Amino acid sequence: MGRKLLLDKAHIEGIRHYDVYRREGGYRSVEKALKTMSPEAVTEEVKKSGLRGRGGAGFPTGMKWSFLAKPEGVPRYLVVNADESEPGTFKDRYLMEFIPHLLIEGMITASYALGSNTSYIYIRGEYWWVKEILEVAVQEARNAGWLGKNILGSGFDCDIFVQPGAGAYICGEETALIESLEGKRGNPRIKPPFPAVKGLWGCPTVVNNVETIAAVVPIVNDGGDEYAKIGVGKSTGTKLISACGNLNKPGVYEIEMNISVEEFIYSDEYCGGIANGKRLKACIPGGSSVPILPANLLLKTAKGETRMMNYESLSDGGFATGSMMGSGGFIVMDEDQCVVKHTYTLARFYRHESCGQCSPCREGTGWMEKILLNIENGKGKMSDIDLLWDIQRKIEGNTICPLGDAAAWPVAAAIRHFRDEFEWHVTNPSDALKGNYGLANYAKPLEVAVPTA
Repeated sequence: MGRKLLLDKAHIEGIRHYDVYRREGGYRSVEKALKTMSPEAVTEEVKKSGLRGRGGAGFPTGMKWSFLAKPEGVPRYLVVNADESEPGTFKDRYLMEFIPHLLIEGMITASYALGSNTSYIYIRGEYWWVKEILEVAVQEARNAGWLGKNILGSGFDCDIFVQPGAGAYICGEETALIESLEGKRGNPRIKPPFPAVKGLWGCPTVVNNVETIAAVVPIVNDGGDEYAKIGVGKSTGTKLISACGNLNKPGVYEIEMNISVEEFIYSDEYCGGIANGKRLKACIPGGSSVPILPANLLLKTAKGETRMMNYESLSDGGFATGSMMGSGGFIVMDEDQCVVKHTYTLARFYRHESCGQCSPCREGTGWMEKILLNIENGKGKMSDIDLLWDIQRKIEGNTICPLGDAAAWPVAAAIRHFRDEFEWHVTNPSDALKGNYGLANYAKPLEVAVPTA
């Protein structure tokens, strides 16, 4: 059984409320930080822990904190990105809904380290019931003296506010989030300047994801060195995974990043195997924006190679043979799933969510959606496959924010690994329209059909 640092007490009845959370050891990291540590010492522990941002990019958190400008007389801000809009990702919702004080505790400790007296939780607009849970928890913390003036007599002031968005995926990008928080349209900013220098209201700002800030609590409680002992290499600590798709046991799992993809999918401790006794066809390991991988690049191969559930292993080989840990949205597809259909669904999502600032993204996502729809509906041509490849190549790396890359990568990976499936749709339009797209119809035999012993 893997060690749990964030969800170890999530099952306790009433843990959502302050009295139970405090009884179970809550807010110890705030006491330790404010009574025995300097702000710089807290940041140093986060650096030693090796914690990487859990929102998708995987950038070292302590390093990001150290970039924060600290001009005299200018406020600094911590903003928690709770705009969890990546398809296939729902781990942050779980944390906020069932153990909200863990996030609040992490925010107070992080705010102390950053010198932020006012901090914000920017939450996805569709999470309205979660917003209400967070607001109750914030008020409980305020009533108990953990928020407000001169916390624990330390001289440190801190308050937290919950701000809902309006349901725009683009606001998951940190500068678009800041624009929205300021009351403007959520368009990404050109960088530099980066938020650490000029962020919210023109002041130095750190934007971190919910899981990242929650992880500050065990890091301060147990020490950065102890946290770094968990996991492997540069993938330290535990990681929350949102597992969904054709699985026997979908849900949110906390893993140590030294287990294999095969173990995660097939072991009873985690996902319990593919539903209905089907074979694994493919998986999107890190949320909808990362490249899809076929089964033979996920499970143990005849050469004995094993793909692990961590940042380095999932990206090993680049996009030719690898993917990304991303936001931890683990989407599993069985042998009966149509990659063309699912790629079209993702393209439609990214076309809808593009803010329209950059012409490669604004125009390119629409073109990809139309071409994929034609192929899926039996109206495609062989030349359309190469056209799709050309369009995604001209979107990637040519936009202000990563949404263009997020739209391009799924299309590129689908063609790279499942080109035969696209060709089958072109040559068998009537079968494609009827939905006869099982493995027996078009796909090359899977190199790995069942898990190895």
